[in-house]
Amino acid sequence: MGGVAERFSGRHAVVTGAGSGIGAALSRALVAAGAHVVCADLDLAAAERTAASTTGPGTARAARLDVTDAAAVRTLLETVEPLDLLFNNAGISIGGETQELTLEHWDTIIDVNIRGVVHGVHAAYPRMVARGSGHIVNTASMGGLMAAGLLTSYVMTKHAVVGLSLALRSEAAAHGVGVTAVCPSAVDTPILDKGAVGRFHGRDYFLKGQGVRHPLDPAVLADQVLEAVADDRPLLVTPRTARIAWRIGRLSPRFVAWSSVRFVAKQRRLQARRAARSA
Repeated sequence: MGGVAERFSGRHAVVTGAGSGIGAALSRALVAAGAHVVCADLDLAAAERTAASTTGPGTARAARLDVTDAAAVRTLLETVEPLDLLFNNAGISIGGETQELTLEHWDTIIDVNIRGVVHGVHAAYPRMVARGSGHIVNTASMGGLMAAGLLTSYVMTKHAVVGLSLALRSEAAAHGVGVTAVCPSAVDTPILDKGAVGRFHGRDYFLKGQGVRHPLDPAVLADQVLEAVADDRPLLVTPRTARIAWRIGRLSPRFVAWSSVRFVAKQRRLQARRAARSA
């Protein structure tokens, strides 16, 4: 952690979606590494709990932030000077059969997962370019690298986040600004059990769909993210099983597509059996 601490000590960071899960873990890891962190979340009480839970040479303060409000994002980021690090982490998931999604579902996930990231980039990136330094970290997902049915809207938004990150990185390098997209498989956060439409069961889907028995500990992921940022990596794909699956998908997309069709069919059968038992 020595090199990581040197990279983050005294830096000023904003973490969105900091009230729980990955955002809370990132905030704690950053403070432990000596950074001064704004823990931003739509739920101010949750952000305050995160800020209070941090320990280390750094500092933390809480702020309420709706990432779908571009003006609010800009206003908050303007309170941080210099803005060294922005973690666009806030995100939601909506799982279920695509035909059951309403336009409100689509608009909501696009507003949070895509526009929320765009608002952060739009407010932070020009300032970082002007200073010739900074790093933007966008939380994506393995769903941003590989497609999975019953999560169509989520997969779409995370593919957009990965594309935005990699494209921006190719521009940002000349300005001394780094960009990293974080692509974990299932992480043990509240998102595993939220945002379900119809008979969709999130936790079971996320774990079995990615061939894992236990989700990744957010604290472990947070340490990996800081290491990836310190190394200025374009992508963090984790854990090892996720990297293997990603490589297989690149080598044999037809096999992965076939496997995905079979998995969705199995999930539908499981959901039907659950529904029959509860009837």
